[in-house]
Amino acid sequence: MVPAWLWLLWLFIPQVTLETEDGRVLWGPQLVLVHVKDENDQVPRFSQAIYSVQLSQGTRPGTPFLFLEASDEDEPGTANSDLRFHILSQAPAQPFPDMFQLEPQLGALALSPKGSASLDQAPEGSYQLLVQVKDMGDQASGHQATATVNISVVESTWLPLDPIHLAENLKVPYPHPISQVHWSGENVHYYLESQPPGPFDVDTKGKLYVTMELDRESQAEYLLQVRAQNTHGEDYTEPLKLQVVVMDENDNAPVCPPRGPPISIPELSPAGTKVTTVLAEDLDAPGSPNSHVVYRLLSPEPEEGTEGRAFELDSTSGSVTLGALPLRAGQDIPLQVLAVDLGGAEGGLSSTCEVTVTITDVNDHAPEFTASQMEPISLPEDTEPGTLVATLMATDGDLEPAFRRMDFAIEAGNVHETFGLKWEPDSGHVRLLLLKNLSYETAPSYQLVVVVRSEAELVGPGPGPGATATVTVLVEKVVPLPKFNRESYEASVPVSTPAGSLLLTLRPSDPMSSPLRFSLVNDSEGWLCIKEGSGEVHTARPLQGARPGDMYTVLVEAQDADEPTRRAVVSLVIHFLKAPSASAPTLPLVPTRHLCTPRKNHGVVVSGAREDADLADGHGPYHFALGPNPTVQRDWRIQPLNGSHAYLTLALHWVEPREYSIPVVVSHNDRMWQLLVRVIVCRCNVEGQCMRKVGRMQGMPTKLSAVGILGGTLLAIGIFLALIFTHLALARKKDLDQPADSVPLKTAV
Repeated sequence: MVPAWLWLLWLFIPQVTLETEDGRVLWGPQLVLVHVKDENDQVPRFSQAIYSVQLSQGTRPGTPFLFLEASDEDEPGTANSDLRFHILSQAPAQPFPDMFQLEPQLGALALSPKGSASLDQAPEGSYQLLVQVKDMGDQASGHQATATVNISVVESTWLPLDPIHLAENLKVPYPHPISQVHWSGENVHYYLESQPPGPFDVDTKGKLYVTMELDRESQAEYLLQVRAQNTHGEDYTEPLKLQVVVMDENDNAPVCPPRGPPISIPELSPAGTKVTTVLAEDLDAPGSPNSHVVYRLLSPEPEEGTEGRAFELDSTSGSVTLGALPLRAGQDIPLQVLAVDLGGAEGGLSSTCEVTVTITDVNDHAPEFTASQMEPISLPEDTEPGTLVATLMATDGDLEPAFRRMDFAIEAGNVHETFGLKWEPDSGHVRLLLLKNLSYETAPSYQLVVVVRSEAELVGPGPGPGATATVTVLVEKVVPLPKFNRESYEASVPVSTPAGSLLLTLRPSDPMSSPLRFSLVNDSEGWLCIKEGSGEVHTARPLQGARPGDMYTVLVEAQDADEPTRRAVVSLVIHFLKAPSASAPTLPLVPTRHLCTPRKNHGVVVSGAREDADLADGHGPYHFALGPNPTVQRDWRIQPLNGSHAYLTLALHWVEPREYSIPVVVSHNDRMWQLLVRVIVCRCNVEGQCMRKVGRMQGMPTKLSAVGILGGTLLAIGIFLALIFTHLALARKKDLDQPADSVPLKTAV
């Protein structure tokens, strides 16, 4: 310790100067430093004579749980004040006498490794330590002092913590307590670490707090470590880990991807072609309903009256594909897709995503005619070549001008290249021209098939045969009006002529002309009818009201069957005669019991009178008609001969030769009955006689025997001739072998 007089010396002699006798300063003033040497005359002292402390089980060995404090008033930094701490004794000394260790220089009291292991296994208890402090450092000499340390061992309360779930955006006062830790030892300071750093804190009592609202999207989980430390920041034990899980709230709407450039899709792309995928991101917890996003197509909406949509959307993946509804080139279609979280349930947050789809043009439209079938066009056969026959128009649905250029051709029906086409390259109009003279006899009509194709190559499905338009050209024959073979017709008819009687047949003047259709113009009484195709004039009903000597005039019109506008009219005059007598009938045909096939001018006379007395009344005319069988009415014809007889003839040129039974219906005085007329139809000779097939006569040879007889006869004649020629040959040889003078005189001559 420095004596007081030295301090006084320092106060009164602060500095030194060197002066001459006359008082002039030669040097100085200079400060004078006086060093006072310390002596170890002070005894160290503990801050407390008795220390009491609680020691928790689980305290790490070597970690100080108590810092002993002592002081020495000797000069600091010298050996006189260099203090050392030591444990003098431990009571009790079980289970080990050295359960504690004391750091000599710092006075830090800690468990030894043996002591730490023993305390964790032993029950709670207490220990008393006698500790010493000595100056002069590690030298054996020096002043010393002692103190008592009472240690109470307590059970550890440093227990593991369960994870904590905190709702994000929690509306509570902050800081908000979330958990509690406790170190049962003394002199503890709590320290909190958060990984990653978060708004958490711990107070001096070990209570954990969250200091502000959490956002799961910023950080979903935190790992907190709480440390129990001594005053020097050393851990008493392992830190406690606390997992903080931030529970998700549906506070984030789905976020649509940035709107990009339009998506190009070629037209005619098949259904199912992928267009794009709308993938909205929801920042809420993955896998939770809050981030379960589903999609709904808002536009374009299906058009009324159409089935299907232009686009299909997978509600789960957001994949947009083409639907069944076709799209046209040049369309810019805005797609609006609604993205909804919570799986689309009520209360979910949503966003509308927009995508633009552009349908690009390709040469996928084949040109087509505006009309595939034209009305028939009539041309007189004397039409001049070069005449415009028709103009056809074709269109192409493509947008690009290069895709709209067309090529035309006559694909079929242009016999002898009679017609041709002419068009402009950029025009959809094509003219059909007549190139050659027409002839009705050569070709009465043409069915021209005009095809149109795109000049550029088509893409997509096969181009096919091309669109066609059919033009029918009818060649009009230039012929004169139809003519009859007479200027007028007359016929004399008895007033008793029954209905259905043939009066006469009107014929055209040229049998080879076109067929005619005949009709009556002014049959005011309705007595007559005419067959449209044959020109046969019949009585339509009995001539009631007609009187002998009267005339009845009607007009007959004939129309060309091929050209109804060509027609001619001729007059028909009917002269009514007195009814003929039944006893003297006039037969216009030769009656016979057989009829010839092919048909000749023969007939069978049918009588209407019956042997039955009830039906044999001879008064009044008989009316005849064929039975209702259609075959009979087709093959046969019956016409009245007089008031009581009719004439049955063939209607066809040829019928099968055999015997026929023809039903004939006879009506007389409101009575009606049916006759079966037996007629033999056969082949006839030139005289009209029937040639009947006969059987083989008795005794006549059969064909086989006749052939045998003829063969035998010819063989016999052949043998006989062979013998004669052989004999003549031998005689000739004999004559040649004889001398010349032996030849008879008559032979020589």
